[in-house]
Amino acid sequence: MIVAHDLGTTGDKASLHEDDGRIVASVAVRYPTDFGAGGVAEQDPEHWWDAVCAATRQLLERTGTSPHDVEAVGFSAQMMGAVLLDGGCRPVRPAMIWADHRSTAQADRLNAAFGARRAYETLGHRVHPTYSLTKILWVREHEPETFDRTKHVCLAKDYVVHRMTGTLLTDCSDASSTNAYDQRAGKWSAEILDAAGLAPALFPPIVPASTVAGGLRADAASAIGLPEGTPVVLGGGDGPLAALGVGVIDPEDGAYAYLGSSSWVSVAATEPMLDPMMRTMTFDHVVPGRYVPTATMQAGGASLDWVAEVLRPEDPTRFRQLLDRATDADTTGLYFLPHLLGERSPHWNPAAAGAFLGLERHHGPAELTRAVLEGVAFNLATCVSVFRDAGHPVRRVDAIGGGAASDLWLQILADVWDATVRRRSVVEEANSLGAAVTTAVGVGLVDGFGVARELSRVGAEFTPEPDRVADYRRRHAVFHDAYRRLEPWFESR
Repeated sequence: MIVAHDLGTTGDKASLHEDDGRIVASVAVRYPTDFGAGGVAEQDPEHWWDAVCAATRQLLERTGTSPHDVEAVGFSAQMMGAVLLDGGCRPVRPAMIWADHRSTAQADRLNAAFGARRAYETLGHRVHPTYSLTKILWVREHEPETFDRTKHVCLAKDYVVHRMTGTLLTDCSDASSTNAYDQRAGKWSAEILDAAGLAPALFPPIVPASTVAGGLRADAASAIGLPEGTPVVLGGGDGPLAALGVGVIDPEDGAYAYLGSSSWVSVAATEPMLDPMMRTMTFDHVVPGRYVPTATMQAGGASLDWVAEVLRPEDPTRFRQLLDRATDADTTGLYFLPHLLGERSPHWNPAAAGAFLGLERHHGPAELTRAVLEGVAFNLATCVSVFRDAGHPVRRVDAIGGGAASDLWLQILADVWDATVRRRSVVEEANSLGAAVTTAVGVGLVDGFGVARELSRVGAEFTPEPDRVADYRRRHAVFHDAYRRLEPWFESR
């Protein structure tokens, strides 16, 4: 058996898998996030560790699995954060997670010094405050005593793997999410780190995601409830592992969309995809020799979470109630800009904010909820067009993540994107499935990553309706125009 952990934004999901990666059961343990004014988004790495320990023990107890039956542990985790560690690899401050975007000034200065286009071509990404590098620069500038204590910087899963094994490593997929990685060279970029005034030695060695980092140390084994020496496979970032989990390994495997806290559309490729307008980014896949061109927005599912919390804060059935009422809601003339956490793709504007436009007296919870669903779909539609312009047809999209459980949302996406949208059977388990397959590869339980294609199925299919496609095409243009008109106001507020 394999235990896979998915360290997400809201908590850790531990899942039990057969040796070939097939999922048996899962449990989740939540942890808090400190969202503050000015772009603050932080988590305590100790909460990650506590969640991993608790989730593992609960998983074994719930399934009646003997700890000695677990052959290996592996990881998927949130990307683009910054965990700052002292010489003993202890955190010197809370981790700045992907959603933290207070380092705008540092990103602007680094872009000016290095060149925005040069950075994009080197990194496969824009230099942007949601990435690790400028978060480190923010700490150096605003918390100099903390920075002076910092000897290592890593990502979420790297920290937990170190707690387990005593070895600090990262993999190519997570490295490609830092803004410090030369994608074509496959190593830390000495050039951009020199421009940032940081030493490459601050960052961990880069190894394949399927690397066995080591065996569980005695203290970690006691805390987590598994035998000392159990192999720990490093794993990778949640985006590339979700691609593996849904079976998107080669270009012919099509596109997938993730509808979680952040949301994205992604494909697999044999080369990085560089958009002339720099609207997309490219991660390294966890599969060697493959890349994952991606367009990620900050608040996809998070926008739905927000509107549900605002409209029905005390109702445990709020999502079902609001989605049911939104099915037949008329949102003609009503728009929602879903930029609640600034924005990455397609606008790359940390100053962007959420907004309802066209509100009228008769609009209520049903209309507001549907406008949120449509706003996310419109924003991602611009991203889909980038892939099509680059030669990826995007005729079919496999949907995963919590939002993919909604028939209404998937139908809206099909109509807005003019593409068939399919719900996979791993709606909320794709990351875990990808981590399990990577772990199985790492310890030799399977021959290769291709086994992932056989581990999920299509649960439902939503096809675009021509009349709605035409109407949404017109409304998408209005949506895009609304953002452009508000863009100067976002900068001035």
